[in-house]
Amino acid sequence: MEKLVVFTGAGISAESGLKTFRDADGLWEGYNIEDVATPEAWRKNPELVQNFYNERREQVLKAEPNEAHKIIASLEEFFEVSVITQNIDDLHERAGSKNVVHLHGLITKSQSDKNSSLTYSIMGSNIEMGTLCELGSQLRPHVVWFGEEVPMIEEASFLCSKADVFVLVGSSLAVYPAAGLLQFVPSKTIKYIVDPKIPSVSAYQHVVKIEEKAVIGMKEVKELLLNER
Repeated sequence: MEKLVVFTGAGISAESGLKTFRDADGLWEGYNIEDVATPEAWRKNPELVQNFYNERREQVLKAEPNEAHKIIASLEEFFEVSVITQNIDDLHERAGSKNVVHLHGLITKSQSDKNSSLTYSIMGSNIEMGTLCELGSQLRPHVVWFGEEVPMIEEASFLCSKADVFVLVGSSLAVYPAAGLLQFVPSKTIKYIVDPKIPSVSAYQHVVKIEEKAVIGMKEVKELLLNER
């Protein structure tokens, strides 16, 4: 069975009502990124950061997977599908995707402030200040902040290197190291790029550009993929 790698960004979650990570004004839900998405912000004002992510988590739990998420999950009937996502929501999993790599963490989990490999499921939508991990340190969101290592990047790079078909949907390829994953996809592999504003991919061969939002674009991708079988 052919290996299909789907790389998703904020654009796919936007159609489920979740705001894209960074708006045109550079803010995320009205906050400066530096105030809520860095280790320095956490050290400076952990209550603010914790509350910010508690609010984001509540939004995620209320959101539902959209048709694009469901189409990606449905392709498992025809391909060996791996999803690599920059998104911290669990909409791919709820749509039925079985193999999802979260580059930037998963907001429905918490992690130890001392050891990021210690992760826990969250009951409800909040992580309370004073809730500690087994090492006795404060629990924080299981999210990769600016300035932190991206622990899943090696696995994602490997998956890309083995892709027989590659789909990029809803990402501007602006955030590194995730943006560099396209470099690992074999040159002979067909690459479908779905976004209203196609990022610069002139360096790559066998590219099919679909200038649409995620839902319409993924319907087109699925049709093209199945017609080629």
